[in-house]
Amino acid sequence: MRFHVVSLPHTNTTKDFANCAYTEKVRRFCNMMKALGHTVYLYAGESNEANVDELVPCINETQRRLVVGNKPYVEAPFDYKLPHWQKFNNRAIKEIRKRIQDQDFICLIAGATHKPIADAFPEYMSVEFGVGYSGIFAKYRVFESYAWMHAIYAQHKNASTVDGQFFDAVIPGYLDPDMFPLGKGDGDYYLYIGRMIPRKGVEIAAHICKTIGARLIMAGPGDYIPTYGEYLGPVGPEKRAELMGGAIATFVPTLYIEPFGNVNIESQACGTPVITTDWGAFTETVVQGVTGYRCRSVEEFILATQNVKSLDRAAIRKRAVETYGVDVIAKQYEYYFQRLLTLWGDGWYEKGKAAEAIEKAKEKITEG
Repeated sequence: MRFHVVSLPHTNTTKDFANCAYTEKVRRFCNMMKALGHTVYLYAGESNEANVDELVPCINETQRRLVVGNKPYVEAPFDYKLPHWQKFNNRAIKEIRKRIQDQDFICLIAGATHKPIADAFPEYMSVEFGVGYSGIFAKYRVFESYAWMHAIYAQHKNASTVDGQFFDAVIPGYLDPDMFPLGKGDGDYYLYIGRMIPRKGVEIAAHICKTIGARLIMAGPGDYIPTYGEYLGPVGPEKRAELMGGAIATFVPTLYIEPFGNVNIESQACGTPVITTDWGAFTETVVQGVTGYRCRSVEEFILATQNVKSLDRAAIRKRAVETYGVDVIAKQYEYYFQRLLTLWGDGWYEKGKAAEAIEKAKEKITEG
């Protein structure tokens, strides 16, 4: 199979931009598809660490830096009407047109902001391959959780009137286990790591730790800093893994309906239990009393800070790697795209292709 993967104009597909969940998903997705032996073209910034057949720069570094300005890159707006988005998309369209062949896939990650690219190629399949946002547009979509898929299905209609779509799918977020090794949990602190905004629940983490007199370390981009806790600012993936590996537990108490929450599974990969709210993707990613605790009251959050200390860190990591490791998720993407390929044939009525695709994916990963 052949993939044309489009990234964002305000980041580069390197680990230095790992705090952008969309960019990191692009980087890892390219690596997975290449590991399965497929052809991957990446349309992105000038710097790249993803394994691809060809990097096609659609914005130069000087332009990218001007777009970001003095703010954190994670705060850059997604708006296809902005001049830099228009230039980026137009460049991607021009370069895709030079390379695209029959039955190629166009893989998009920016929701409606990438819609002009899909509109330019109506005869090809454009796939939103990591939907953790609300601005969907494509006919073919991969959601990050069942909770988010159902939320989006019912977003603009009465839920009782919404029908499902057979060629949608749910494939969870994914991680490179080597980037998040098992930690000892030997630190004297709880951790909050993520965007420093109220809706991510940072104030909950601060309140609970202040109430029990515990040390709280906070890290991430943003300017909402609670009065309690030690704030380190944004940190890269290595420091993030170090902090997670040493923490007693990681707070991920998102107030909105979390589409997925990468910090959650990254912490679990380090063997560190998580303390979350009890809705959204957490209902799928947090096994109550096994990998962490989902809470609905101050009392439950306080109890969780004590109960997490008895959880099996090795077991937490084992489940995270076996559920969200790139080798595992690669098979699910292989299955999904092989399913889409049947639409060039008998579609719903196609027989035998799904099982064949899974076996081929297993063979490729084993060989790799």
